[in-house]
Amino acid sequence: MEAKPWRDRVREEDELVRQLQLLVSESATRRAQALREGVAELGTIADVARDLGKSWNAIDKALKKQHAKTSTTE
Repeated sequence: MEAKPWRDRVREEDELVRQLQLLVSESATRRAQALREGVAELGTIADVARDLGKSWNAIDKALKKQHAKTSTTE
């Protein structure tokens, strides 16, 4: 059995990367929505961060990044 030509393998991997990037983007959107709900429930980003065992900065960055992404696409 012959291996697929390298060009075909590169095309397949490019398509897989595209699909994975789309999944990551969709996941980040859902995660940011959940974080916003957490802030609404607990009151502050710091409270959400403490509850999740993450840094305040990590939560804040995730929310800001998603907000900037949705602001430019609307």
